[in-house]
Amino acid sequence: MTITARKAGLVGLAVTGVVALLAACSAAPSDNSSTAAANSKFLPCMVSDSGGFDDHSFNQLGYEGLQQAAGTLGVKYNKAESKSENDFAPNIQSMVDANCNLIVTVGFLLADATKKAAAQNPDVDFAIIDDNSIQAKNVKPIIFDTAQAAFLAGYAAASYTKTGIVGTFGGMQIPTVTIFMDGFADGVKYFNDQKGKSVKVVGWDVDKQNGLFTGGFDANETAKNTAQGVIDQNADVIMPVGGPIYQSAAQAIRDSGKPIAMIGVDADVYQSDPSVKDLLLTSVMKGMKPATNDVVTQSAKGKFDSTPYVGTLKNEGVGLAPFHDFASKVDSSLQGELDKIKAGIIDGSIKVTSPSSPKQ
Repeated sequence: MTITARKAGLVGLAVTGVVALLAACSAAPSDNSSTAAANSKFLPCMVSDSGGFDDHSFNQLGYEGLQQAAGTLGVKYNKAESKSENDFAPNIQSMVDANCNLIVTVGFLLADATKKAAAQNPDVDFAIIDDNSIQAKNVKPIIFDTAQAAFLAGYAAASYTKTGIVGTFGGMQIPTVTIFMDGFADGVKYFNDQKGKSVKVVGWDVDKQNGLFTGGFDANETAKNTAQGVIDQNADVIMPVGGPIYQSAAQAIRDSGKPIAMIGVDADVYQSDPSVKDLLLTSVMKGMKPATNDVVTQSAKGKFDSTPYVGTLKNEGVGLAPFHDFASKVDSSLQGELDKIKAGIIDGSIKVTSPSSPKQ
């Protein structure tokens, strides 16, 4: 059966909430080495989004990819951690000043600062995770069609729910967040169409392209209250999209005392943050670590190019994590159904699209 593409309505870039002005100065770069190679001339570097390198999510995965490549190559690397959006441009400049050969910026929100720096420094290679808006010979996008994997998660959530209500909410209303939410909601719809059910999604409306957002990616009271709002609507499966905000959702779930399952994003959160593993039905994964590792390695070999890397189910750049502790709790036929749906998405017989899907 084929799901037709959603009309590309609002590709919502409206950012809700107020960005805190946490620091006037950028974080100083740190110099690390996996294996000392003082004679190496190649220096890869990275600038984080405001979530930080220990977010158990996309910043951390990109950083691990940088570390992995540097270790294999036997070179040093530099990094600069952003505390707020005010740090993006100064942190990138600090990496330019450190004579970095390749600067990887992590996240859609760094696009403007990356574009300006790349134009001002044409001899420096740049790569940016989660953005495909920059057209420049020295900028390589690393992007992911996460709607495909989120579609599988939505189907699994709809299969698992006991209340008939599942929910999602995001950090900021930007394409790299809403693409998860689109795929999730469409996966629920596909389940309903296939099974003759009426599982409801709260927190996101695909057609209207609006829903619940915390205004940032911090694990804080706002994120917890947003999760509580989804719980109050009787959702018993929740997918928070936005780095550490899942930690606040986990607190809300535990405080509720209800049997609510959570779906992680970016990493297999069961592995990356065992403190919440008992809550995780599954996770929607993005292969940021291997993608970053590959881009850094190719750049070191003089094979850098600006062709976007697009992670899909077909190339295993995105995927659905195992059910882990929930394996015995889901329907016995669910994994087989998901395998067939995955094959259908790969061969094109099941169309999964989002207004935020990367152009391929």
